[in-house]
Amino acid sequence: MISTEAHGKTDVGRKRQHNEDAMLVDPTGGLYIVADGMGGHAAGEVASARAVEVVKSHLGANKSLLKDLAREPNQSNRAAAASLVEVAIQRACADIYRTATSDNSKRGMGTTFVCLVVSGSKGVIGHVGDSRVYLVRNGQGHRLTEDHTLIAAQLKAGTITKDQAATSQYRNVITRAVGIQESVQVDTLIVDLVPGDVFVLCSDGLHGYLSDEEVAALVTSTPLTEQPERFVALANERGGKDNITTVVVGIRGDAENAQEEVVEAQSRMEALKKIPLFRHLTYKEQTAVLSIATTRTFPAGREIVSEGQPGEELFVVIRGRVGVEKAGVEIAELRAGGHFGEMGLIDNAPRSATVRAHEPTRVMVISRPDLMALMKKESILAVKLLWSFVQVLSDRLRETNSELSEARQELAAAQAVNPFAEE
Repeated sequence: MISTEAHGKTDVGRKRQHNEDAMLVDPTGGLYIVADGMGGHAAGEVASARAVEVVKSHLGANKSLLKDLAREPNQSNRAAAASLVEVAIQRACADIYRTATSDNSKRGMGTTFVCLVVSGSKGVIGHVGDSRVYLVRNGQGHRLTEDHTLIAAQLKAGTITKDQAATSQYRNVITRAVGIQESVQVDTLIVDLVPGDVFVLCSDGLHGYLSDEEVAALVTSTPLTEQPERFVALANERGGKDNITTVVVGIRGDAENAQEEVVEAQSRMEALKKIPLFRHLTYKEQTAVLSIATTRTFPAGREIVSEGQPGEELFVVIRGRVGVEKAGVEIAELRAGGHFGEMGLIDNAPRSATVRAHEPTRVMVISRPDLMALMKKESILAVKLLWSFVQVLSDRLRETNSELSEARQELAAAQAVNPFAEE
């Protein structure tokens, strides 16, 4: 049973006269938000507060979808929950835009926005702008959002270096915000919640003074109750040029099941990293792939895939052992971390072998339709995967050519010994 402990703090900083940030810490509703308003003359404060209010209201009115995700986190319920968060942020965007266009004193106001919605063993992240969500897991920090800024776009395109980005006059230019236009593109991400995890939501008034590594170091060295105060104090010590807001969310679980959940989450990520197709993805991109994966358990002796039958799924062994059979003869055994069926992600061709569980076996499954849908949504991830596909196919072609070459040499040698041998 997953539970949370959360704390937050917002501060005006050392240079600003008004605090235009807003936050929400709502353990009962499983909702945590940081919004960084903009617009001047207190309009930014209005935008950030309104965004929090609208999103909370919409999620509360549709909490049945979140309950469905908690009860059964299948692909359909995951998609519905992600869509719910996106729609909630879009509603806030339209609401703020209408207010801004009807009141000249608030024209042009908007806000960045990040939220974490906790639903059972899953979390749904919604994101617009340059506020961030970090995950600290097993002492390692991972950024789960990408800044929607001009600098981030230039870095991704390779037109500037990190050193140039640090001194660029455009480093505060935001390319997406809630309320600037009637609608906005919203990034969503489904994440596994593992006991021991800590999520850090923050505005740029904090992360502008911290490296990703420092976030993890502070979290692992400070009690959860003291972390918001420590983060804010550190940002102020280093300049405090902007409003500073952070919300930290610690994930708790029953001691009886916590270790098993931690081990399985680690196994899923480690196994994914070892697969050539996914090894070049960032942690955030790998998390996106895991968000479309499901898990299945097979008893000993059960066929997982059958030779000659069509299939469109990749299987990764998380726990147990499987045997790979060709024409009824076992040719290989795979243990935890092994994978099979990756060609099913390319087409629905017949399986080249049968795979059978040697003992009770748990596998992670990624289907081609779900992966294609993710690739359509994430263009950079799609390019990386397509390039990895080419590399995998190239390696297999070289391997096949090498085997053919060896077979020809063996045939030539046999013919040299016995020139009458049949070809």
